[in-house]
Amino acid sequence: MATKVSIAEFQATALDSIPKLASLSRGTFRTHKTKKIQWRLVQLRKLYWAVEDYRPQLLAALRQDLHKADFEAIISEIDWVLKDCLFMIKHLESWAKDEKLGSPAVPPTFSLMKFRIRKEPLGTVLIIGPYNYPIQLLLAPLVGAIGAGCTAVVKPSELTPACAMVLKELIEKRLDTGAFAVVNGSIPETNALLNEKWDKIFFTGSDVVGKIVAVKAAETLTPVCLELGGKNPAFVTKNANLALAARRLMWGKTQNSGQVCMSQNYVLIDKDIVPTFIEFLKVAYKDMFPNGARASPDLARIVNPRHFNRIKKMLDNTKGTIVMGGQMDESDLFIEPTAVLVNSTDDSMIQEESFGPIFALYPVNSLDEALNIANAVHRTPLSLFSFGSKAENNRVLNEMTSGGATLNDTYFHGSVNTVPFGGVGDSGWGSYRGKASFDCFTHFRTVAETPSWADSLIRVRYMPYDWGKLRMLNRLTAQKPNFNRTGAVVKGFGYWTALVFGLGASSAKGAFLRWLVILAASYYARQR
Repeated sequence: MATKVSIAEFQATALDSIPKLASLSRGTFRTHKTKKIQWRLVQLRKLYWAVEDYRPQLLAALRQDLHKADFEAIISEIDWVLKDCLFMIKHLESWAKDEKLGSPAVPPTFSLMKFRIRKEPLGTVLIIGPYNYPIQLLLAPLVGAIGAGCTAVVKPSELTPACAMVLKELIEKRLDTGAFAVVNGSIPETNALLNEKWDKIFFTGSDVVGKIVAVKAAETLTPVCLELGGKNPAFVTKNANLALAARRLMWGKTQNSGQVCMSQNYVLIDKDIVPTFIEFLKVAYKDMFPNGARASPDLARIVNPRHFNRIKKMLDNTKGTIVMGGQMDESDLFIEPTAVLVNSTDDSMIQEESFGPIFALYPVNSLDEALNIANAVHRTPLSLFSFGSKAENNRVLNEMTSGGATLNDTYFHGSVNTVPFGGVGDSGWGSYRGKASFDCFTHFRTVAETPSWADSLIRVRYMPYDWGKLRMLNRLTAQKPNFNRTGAVVKGFGYWTALVFGLGASSAKGAFLRWLVILAASYYARQR
C-alpha cells in the first residue's frame, strides 16, 4: 500500500528573483570550488541520498501527475537516477584527468611540448525538463553537469506540478544552494530564464519549443543540447517473428501510456502479413491487460486534458480503421492502447506525432517502399525499429538516419542509462548519459607546454625567416600521399619493398624479386 505523503501546492518562482538566482549560480562558479573533484563527488553523493530519501514523495508525485505505477516509476525514474549517480561517482576521477596527446595526433618533433587535453567545466548551465519522465529527464542531465563541475539552474515541467515541487525541495534542501537552484513556472518563467546568459542550455521537449530555445540561445552564442522527439517508424517484414514484434511494439506504446519520445508513431508492414500481425497485437494486449486496459493499475494516464484532446483529435481525424483498442475517457484522462490501419501517408496518424498510446499500421509492398515512405515522413527521427532478417535490418540501418535504433525490439537502445543517447537533425542535437553526460557539460581544452630551453628547436618560426630551416623541418615532418589526383591509391616503392623483403630469404624467387626492386629503385631515382 502506498504511503500517504504531503506534497506542497505548486507555486511559480517570482520573476524578479530569476536574475538573482542565475547571478548567484554564476558567482559560485567563479569561486572555482566546483572544479574540485571532491566537491563534485560530495554533491553527487548528496543527490543520491536525496533521491533515495525522497522516494515516497517522488512516487506520490508521479502517481498524482501521471497516474504512474510505482513499479514503472521506480525502474524508469528513481532507480535510473540513483544508477546515474553511482556510475558518475565511480568513474568521475578517471574521466576528469588530463589526457596526454602523443602520436599520431602530435608529431614526434613536437612531443617535448607536453600536449594534453584538459577537462574544463563549461560554467553555469540551464536545464529544462519535460513532463513525460519529470524526474529522470531533469536529474539525469544534472548528474552530468555536477560531474563536469558546472553550476546549474533547473526548470521542471509545469505540466507535472507535484513532481516540480518535490524536485524543488529535494535540490534546494540537499545540494549547495549557491551552485544549484530550481525555477518553477510556465512560459513567463521560461522566457525569463532564456533571457539570462548561460554557458550551455540543455532542453528536453517538443521540437516547437526546441526551436524557440535554439533561436534564443543563438542570440548570445550559447551552445545547446536539444533532446526532442520525432515521428518514429517501425519496419516489420515477412521474415520477422510476428508474435514477438507485436508484443514488443505493444510494450513500446504502453509504458508511460505511450508518452515516450522514442516509441513508434507508425508501423510499415508487409501487406501480406497485416491480418496475422493484427491478431498477434490483440493477443499481446490480452496478455498485458487480462481485465482490460482501463482496469489495469499499471497503465499511466495522459498528462492533462490538452494533450488528451490532441491525441483524441488524431483518432477523430483519421481515415483509417481502428483494429485494436479505441476506448477513451476524458474525465480519467484514459486512452486505450490503440492501433489504426491506414491507407494513406497523409493520414493524421502518420503525419502527426502521437506521443501517446496510439499508432498506425501502414501496409507496404516492399522494404523499398517502406524506406521511401519513412524518409519522406521524417528524415531524421529520434528512433527507428526494424523487425526482419539480418540483411533487412542492416539495410534499414544503412538507408535511414535516426538518433538511435533498435533491431527486433522497441527503444532498447534508450533503456540503458550508461550508453549515449541523443537525436540527430531535427530530432535533437548532442547526446548524454553515462560518460556522454560528463562530456556534454565539459570543454575539452588543448594545452601545450613549451620548455624554455627548446627555443633553438623552434627557431624556424622567428623572423627573419630562413628557408633552409623550413626545408629541414619539412624533411622531418612532411608526409607524402599514397594516392594520385584521381583518388586512386598508388602502390609505390615502399609498398613493394615491404612486400618483397617479406618473402623468404632463402627463396630464389624472393632473391630475384629483390633484385628487380633494387633495379627499379635505381631507375626511379635517376628519373627524379
